[in-house]
Amino acid sequence: MVPNFAEVNYLGQFSHPNLVQLIGYCLEDEQRLLVYEFMPRGSLENHLFRRGSYFQALSWSLRLKAALGAAKGLAFLHNAKTKVIYRDFKTSNVLLDSNYNAKLSDFGLAKDGPTGDKSHVSTRVMGTYGYAAPEYLATGHLTSKSDVYSFGVVLLEMLSGQRVVDKTRPPGKYSLVEWAKPYLAHKRKIFRVLDNRLEGQYTPEAAHGVASLSLRCLSVDPRFRPTMTEVVKELERLHDPKAARPRRHSSHGTRPRKHSTGNLAASTGSGPAAYPRPQASLCSK
Repeated sequence: MVPNFAEVNYLGQFSHPNLVQLIGYCLEDEQRLLVYEFMPRGSLENHLFRRGSYFQALSWSLRLKAALGAAKGLAFLHNAKTKVIYRDFKTSNVLLDSNYNAKLSDFGLAKDGPTGDKSHVSTRVMGTYGYAAPEYLATGHLTSKSDVYSFGVVLLEMLSGQRVVDKTRPPGKYSLVEWAKPYLAHKRKIFRVLDNRLEGQYTPEAAHGVASLSLRCLSVDPRFRPTMTEVVKELERLHDPKAARPRRHSSHGTRPRKHSTGNLAASTGSGPAAYPRPQASLCSK
């Protein structure tokens, strides 16, 4: 029997710069071992949440770079010939190479996406508490938009430098998503969420753009969440605004008109939730 068959299956057939490379596996009696490429920077989780005077926090630019790489990995899976839903997207499963390029690892819970005219895959609820989409928790219905929700959670963790669930925080801040969502749509309130170690590294427009994208991904109604392809395009614009800005041609000294950034909060589907709150923790395997 091959160890962790799902991982061997998916990583054996897919090759992408933002998916970790499976070198091989070892099997001896009951001892089973997967061998991946070496990722010298470790996990995104360690870079975001380790504290200490000797440790330098991950910069704004590197956080966006890592978010973009991870988004590209998910977009690739969602648009593959055989669509794949990752199902366990979290900071500990995003690994960084020596240049801080992000790669997805641990495909143990990955699942083939719906085929034909099916809208979802019905499956037992599994994953990591805090990252799973509410409709998946309530119904077991799995879609690519379930991964988008998880990505929104991780993006919020990157923005804030805080874990999605932390019992050591003051009352009202135990759940990062519930506490932070009211601030994400307002430029003047985002500072309450932002990691103070990032001060001076970003523009208000960039911070608002990332916060708005996270809020869209965290929409209770999956129909209002963007696709991962749309997420990639937005992160590319935010990571390199000049390169992504549309070119405007002018003649005879005509000055281009300024465009104001619209409020993205209207598309977040912030109406009443149609799903019950989960009553039990998820399986971790």
